[in-house]
Amino acid sequence: MYQGHTLKLVMLDDGIAELVFDLQGESVNKFGRQTVVELGVALDALASAKPSELKGLLISSAKPALMVGADIGEFQGFFASGEQAVKDYLASNNRNFNRLEDLPVPVAITIDGYALGGGLELCLACDYRVMTPSARIGLPETQLGIIPGWGGTVRLPRLVGVDTAAEWIASGRQWDGKAALKAGVVDAVVESGKLREAGLHVLKECHEGRFDYAARRAAKTAPLKHNRIEAAMAFETAKAVVAAQAGRHYPAPVAAIEVMEKAAGEGREAALAIEADTFARLATTTVAQALVGIFINDQLLARNAKRWQAEDKQGVSRAAVLGAGIMGGGIAYQSALKGVPIKMKDIARKGLEQGLEEANRLLVKRVEKGRMTASAMGEALNRIEPTLGYDGFDDVDMVVEAVVENTKVKQSVLAETERAVAESTILASNTSTISITTLAEALSRPENFCGMHFFNPVHAMPLVEIIRGEKTSDRAIARTVAYANQLGKKPVVVNDCPGFLVNRVLFPYFAGFALLVRDGVDYERIDRVMERWGWPMGPAYLLDVVGLDTAIHAEQVMADAYPDRLQRDFTSCTEVLFDSGRLGQKSAGGFYDYSDDRKGRPQKQSSPQARESLEPMDNTDLSDEAIVARMMVPMVTELVRCLDEGIVASPAEADMAMVYGTGFPPFRGGALRWVDAVGLDAFRAMAEPWAGLTPLYHLPDGLLRRIESGEPFYPVVPSQGGAQ
Repeated sequence: MYQGHTLKLVMLDDGIAELVFDLQGESVNKFGRQTVVELGVALDALASAKPSELKGLLISSAKPALMVGADIGEFQGFFASGEQAVKDYLASNNRNFNRLEDLPVPVAITIDGYALGGGLELCLACDYRVMTPSARIGLPETQLGIIPGWGGTVRLPRLVGVDTAAEWIASGRQWDGKAALKAGVVDAVVESGKLREAGLHVLKECHEGRFDYAARRAAKTAPLKHNRIEAAMAFETAKAVVAAQAGRHYPAPVAAIEVMEKAAGEGREAALAIEADTFARLATTTVAQALVGIFINDQLLARNAKRWQAEDKQGVSRAAVLGAGIMGGGIAYQSALKGVPIKMKDIARKGLEQGLEEANRLLVKRVEKGRMTASAMGEALNRIEPTLGYDGFDDVDMVVEAVVENTKVKQSVLAETERAVAESTILASNTSTISITTLAEALSRPENFCGMHFFNPVHAMPLVEIIRGEKTSDRAIARTVAYANQLGKKPVVVNDCPGFLVNRVLFPYFAGFALLVRDGVDYERIDRVMERWGWPMGPAYLLDVVGLDTAIHAEQVMADAYPDRLQRDFTSCTEVLFDSGRLGQKSAGGFYDYSDDRKGRPQKQSSPQARESLEPMDNTDLSDEAIVARMMVPMVTELVRCLDEGIVASPAEADMAMVYGTGFPPFRGGALRWVDAVGLDAFRAMAEPWAGLTPLYHLPDGLLRRIESGEPFYPVVPSQGGAQ
């Protein structure tokens, strides 16, 4: 009946038409502009069919997944075009979905793989939904700073009720078949091999009058059935819960609830208009632009990692980690969890015990949370082989060194390990500050060596820096990226320099903090200001988590490397606390005091002892905006230097390393995207008042050139006008 580039419409036996999504040249189906246009053409073809010849419509996919959602790559252009253009973009596919919902025959859709965002909204426009157990469905739009825009906030609450709809939409989570069936979002769950048969069976039952699809449509297109008191209670409760979870910087989840509330008494058309108004308003905010940018940058990371992995023909079937402390145990846990057997070597049984305890602790937590079975936990533990020697090291593909942060010790251990492994084995160091080129001087095969910098805690932090030394080969990088992928991490390849990328940028931020405290600003106030700005924890709290001893060591390495910016002529607050025996969380006291809550998690409290040591004042001469400037300018300028020096390849990779490695606020899109949003001239004005303090606040030449030329870090995406 119709053949397009993204879908086709065919007539089956017994008057059943089948609409098959199959985006050519792509591994997944996406709802881009072309898909929207072709769906309209397919609906025209259905409308032209004789009523006597058409008895039902089955919707399916020729790919393993039904639909991953809208083509987010198109969002930036539409969002930049203004609210009316966004509404036009929404209206084109809302017309399609309304026509689909109004067909004079029943419509069933089969869901395998994924049906996310616009993909699930397509499903909601159908009469019946049949899903496989392992498929994942959801409405993730709030994670992009927007809300569902193709009827998700309209149809879902009318299908399953306000409470469930609020949870599904506000959380942005994905749900499997069992959860979706329990919630009432789908009508049946069957194994993949029976999916199409089940969809056809539903249509047959409708045609023979046993299923009343017309009644379902009436409920989806009418106002919600709550009375005013019930509705008020449901929506107010939902807004309170969601607001507490989302936080002040992420308005979309609460906005979604407000849209459902405002549209509760309306029919389909008026409700869709309310949804579109709020979608368009949110889409043109900096939060949505930043979060969409994060998504696109993350896709770039994934493509880069996939490209590197394709260059490694062997992969990692067996690994080893040297050093079995908390970090080594965390690496062993992650490897075992993801199915890669790993040897865990230490020079002392006590170290091995500590590493195994760490892995066991993390696995137990997964079992307690229902995220793995006890038998799966046992299998994971069996993949960790503790050892005091090098037996079997000639059969491993990858070795990660995670011993003490000391150049001579690391060089000695790496050289010893190199003699025990095969010539093809790749060695990597989990150093956080020591030059990879320097460590490679102890090796006879430096081309097989690189950095693999994990962040603590390993299981929770997504970033892994892959560091190329002067003699590191592409093969070593490819193998290490492949291993990071196997571990479920986000690898970013960077070039060697003191501190690499993340620590090189983080420690100027800490230097800005030390200067503020020196100048009489209360460190607890600085934490409050930076947390309100969006950081998950302020700099004092973060230093406690890192460990004051670790921070001081890294600070010295960085100061030696970049003395003009990082050498101090005063004793820092970190040093004062360290000299008094306070190491941070690890010693139950740093800038704050710590005690475990009922779940064993450290909770911070203001520390009289720390405050007595530091004697903080309340320097009210500095505004909150000035505090943000003095903290952020050093971080941004160092990141620009890394970009200009080729330490990191692109603004996208630089920003994602900050988000995944430091907790940089995602709603700001990364440090460089934040500068673009603020404006280059405005950023210069932010830095200028502090230029006399220290070279830490001097703008690098590369940034000055950008300011003079008006060249942003991210090219401006041209507006696309309204959709067809």
